[in-house]
Amino acid sequence: MTNIGFVGLGVMGGPMASHLSNNGYNLSVFNRSKEKSEKWSIENTKAKVCWSPKDIAINSDIIILCVGNDQDVRQVIGEVEGWIKPGTVVIDHTTTSANLAKDMNEILAKKESYFIDAPVSGGEAGAQQGTLSIMVGGDKEIYISIEELLGSYSKFTKFMGPSGHGQLTKMVNQICIAGLIQSLAEGLHFSKKVGLEAEDVIEVISKGAAQSWQMDNRWKSMIEDEYDHGFAVDLMRKDLDIVLEQAKTVNANLEITDLVNSFYENIQNSGGGRWDTSSLLRRLES
Repeated sequence: MTNIGFVGLGVMGGPMASHLSNNGYNLSVFNRSKEKSEKWSIENTKAKVCWSPKDIAINSDIIILCVGNDQDVRQVIGEVEGWIKPGTVVIDHTTTSANLAKDMNEILAKKESYFIDAPVSGGEAGAQQGTLSIMVGGDKEIYISIEELLGSYSKFTKFMGPSGHGQLTKMVNQICIAGLIQSLAEGLHFSKKVGLEAEDVIEVISKGAAQSWQMDNRWKSMIEDEYDHGFAVDLMRKDLDIVLEQAKTVNANLEITDLVNSFYENIQNSGGGRWDTSSLLRRLES
């Protein structure tokens, strides 16, 4: 049986690892916070809790990462590269720079192993429901070999090209989301100012060309001024900074993305770093 190691049991990683355990995979997990590992294991008794990345590397044929940023991924790979077996596949679900994916692929290639960049979209709800979308970069044959495993917590996966192409696709995802949320915030703000009932407006326009996931899932909490949930502004800032840095290298003009990123910076400066990204409406109304 293939042995799976999972590193990172946060808001996204915890539910994803649970799906693997529930699907019968031989699973070992590691999280830097011991308390989080212990809490996760209470409801996932079939999985083995490891206390170091080294233990994960020694015991795993496939290692899955879902951590915070480029630095976290580099640190984990640095801790496991001396212990992984030839042929080991490392799947990274962290949203990082494309260059990070290329660097990690080169490091693992020297160990006769593989690095797959596989960022996800769908948020906390998607992770919990097992309905994430996954965009994959790396070796296509390796992708084919892990496609069934990825299906444990996703509704759709697609191979996008060589190392870094998964991350580049995720950048497009974040570019589109940033503009959508700002537009939704402005639409709801305008509705209120002109005296329309937001619920009636959404009922009508969500049946037409304006419909989006953000509209379906965030309009109600936005008009109720509730933002203690969802994808944090701090994380979106991290993602958009990566996007804008990549854009500079290819001379891409991302005017709206740059502007919305500055709006999120305003929210961070007012203490809203952990608010959901839909808090752009609160910014408009304050």
